[in-house]
Amino acid sequence: MIKIDAIVDSEGLLKSCNVAGHAQAGPKGHDIVCAAVSALTMTSVRVLSNRAGIRVQGGAPKRGILWMKIEYTPEGKDFLFAAGTFLLEGLKSVSEDYPDHCKISIFIERRN
Repeated sequence: MIKIDAIVDSEGLLKSCNVAGHAQAGPKGHDIVCAAVSALTMTSVRVLSNRAGIRVQGGAPKRGILWMKIEYTPEGKDFLFAAGTFLLEGLKSVSEDYPDHCKISIFIERRN
């Protein structure tokens, strides 16, 4: 099972995303659920990392683990909203299509 925990701020902007596990929906190297989640998350990290006004920290220390934390300035806000929405909608779609292999939880960051 792939478990995804994402945090968005009060405006719906992506602040972090942690992905862990293996879908086990197919043989190693031929698992469409793992491939979909990997493609969405790794592409998002690359796209966001190359955008002015957005700073991404993250890594994939081993197979089945990926994490990212995001900070942004006003310059990057609109792009982050669009890219973050695309990522989360894509991950939700995978989770809805393959609920036995992928689960996403989205939390809203609370400010004190």
